[in-house]
Amino acid sequence: MYDRASAVLWGMDFLETSVADLAASVKAGSITARSLTEHALSRIEDLNPALNAFVAVDGEAALVAADQVDRTVAAGDDPGPLAGIPIGVKDLEDAAGFVTTYGSALHAEDSPATADSVLVARLKAAGCVVLGKTNTPEFGHKATSDNNVFPTTANPWDPTQTPGGSSGGTGAALASGMVPLATGSDGGGSIRIPAALCGLSAIKCQQGRIGTERTGKRPSMLLSIAGPMARTAADTALALDATKGPHWADIFSLPPDVTSWHDQVGRAEPPRRVVWAPTMGFSDVAPDVAARCAAAVEKLEAAGTEVILDDSVFDVEPLRGWIINWFVYFNNLLGHHKGTPEWDKVSESLRPMVEMGAEVTGGQAADAIDRMSARNYEVSGLMEKHDADALLTPATARMPPSLEELQGDDADLGWVQFTFGLNMTRHPTGSVCVGRAGTDGQGLPIGL
Repeated sequence: MYDRASAVLWGMDFLETSVADLAASVKAGSITARSLTEHALSRIEDLNPALNAFVAVDGEAALVAADQVDRTVAAGDDPGPLAGIPIGVKDLEDAAGFVTTYGSALHAEDSPATADSVLVARLKAAGCVVLGKTNTPEFGHKATSDNNVFPTTANPWDPTQTPGGSSGGTGAALASGMVPLATGSDGGGSIRIPAALCGLSAIKCQQGRIGTERTGKRPSMLLSIAGPMARTAADTALALDATKGPHWADIFSLPPDVTSWHDQVGRAEPPRRVVWAPTMGFSDVAPDVAARCAAAVEKLEAAGTEVILDDSVFDVEPLRGWIINWFVYFNNLLGHHKGTPEWDKVSESLRPMVEMGAEVTGGQAADAIDRMSARNYEVSGLMEKHDADALLTPATARMPPSLEELQGDDADLGWVQFTFGLNMTRHPTGSVCVGRAGTDGQGLPIGL
């Protein structure tokens, strides 16, 4: 069983010790990769039955990989900047030896992957140890983490609430201290929403910053990126340093960036000038979310940053352009199952997206792509107008419905409307925790 006091004593508590310090301890020989892996497996054994963050774990294979890291250290070689760090992999991407189910009954019985995704391969090359797969809604299609294959994921801060989605399994695993690092992906907020609701600091990178496979075997998601997630900005930056870079099969790849993002965290001066858009010009924001975010912006201003209030981010609410791209993607992915026995295996909440995607005309699809350029022009133009370093908004407009309320067919998704517009623009965008909801400050975390 997990012993918190012992974990803190030995520097293995993932809620207290940074990824950099854990990896440094492994490389110094003061703790072993095996001990970190055993600690993570113990945390998963204790907590996962209630949270359902992990959907598959292979402890034996993880210990074999951890022992290899320890042998590398013993031989005097460098195992990498993430030496011995145990990780989870979101169940939308491949990790060798695990079935990639995509949270879908269509793929629950597939054969295990024989190779790693680019992101997972880079994390393993940096010294990480893969423990298993984290939960996601079917093909990442919504902002909660439930599907027809595995139990619903709960939020560690309040198990009656969602951790968000679609990287909710990863968010819950990190916030509960099962692992210190894991992977996520974001096509409409799927990294930032769990980060906000689970109290993490996480970023959706600019598309192409982490190159990925684009083989043509599956429809290309123009809106989505994959990347590492962690509790703190420093841990996230360390993992990004190890994984960023182009890939020959990715037409969106950006040139190499040799700057150490981790070295910059905590050393930079406060931003010179930022734009604060509390409603982004189109939304109502819950009072507790608005108050916590405004208080954080005031602290930034007190630290010397010039804050410019300007809510005119988008000329039109960005949902239409985003959702047409979303529907077209899912029709390309799953439309061929319509009218077959496999159609019944598709989640009820996903089927309408597939069907609406089939009704999109070529002109509407082209217009949706044009809207991506228009939204980028608006955001970049706003930044240029004010000569600003950053644009600040609430991560969510309000707190989510409870898990019980989300079972209803008419569940309100307006609480996530801030995130998807910035997938259209392809700007890098993240979330940091600025407090907790509720008049007593004991609700779910709130992100800025």
